[in-house]
Amino acid sequence: MGVKIEIFRMMLYLSFPVTMFWISNQAEYFEEYVVKRKRKELEAFKERMRERREQRLLKQVGLATEE
Repeated sequence: MGVKIEIFRMMLYLSFPVTMFWISNQAEYFEEYVVKRKRKELEAFKERMRERREQRLLKQVGLATEE
């Protein structure tokens, strides 16, 4: 009984990293889940930066007209 458990544990220890490596190296997975998500995050980041820049410019214009 003890040998069977040890063999099972060894199979589990070896198969888990191999499976994770195989899954992470699938090109379709990488394209679908990683690249598309990063593009979406990049677009949201660009939009936030654009809004901040507009707010900063509006504040500068507002201060310049008050002086």
